[in-house]
Amino acid sequence: MERIETGEIFTILDENDQEQDIEVLGKMTIEGHDYIAVAFVEEVLIETEEEIDVFFLKIEDDGEWSSIEDDDEFEKVSAVFEEMTSA
Repeated sequence: MERIETGEIFTILDENDQEQDIEVLGKMTIEGHDYIAVAFVEEVLIETEEEIDVFFLKIEDDGEWSSIEDDDEFEKVSAVFEEMTSA
């Protein structure tokens, strides 16, 4: 997996072409594919009892990140992340 570390912060463009800072919450390899779990920094920094929105990005072979479009793939990645964070 590319040298992405938990806690790193990256800037991405959202669907409205607005810059958003995201923080890497975890990384995992599932069935030979690499993924990262991320959340918006502003949500991570706010201390609240509400859950933050976590989303997952697939790291492609060329190092680019892409959204997970397949529901089954998303469920697998989500389950692995849930297992990682509850251990």
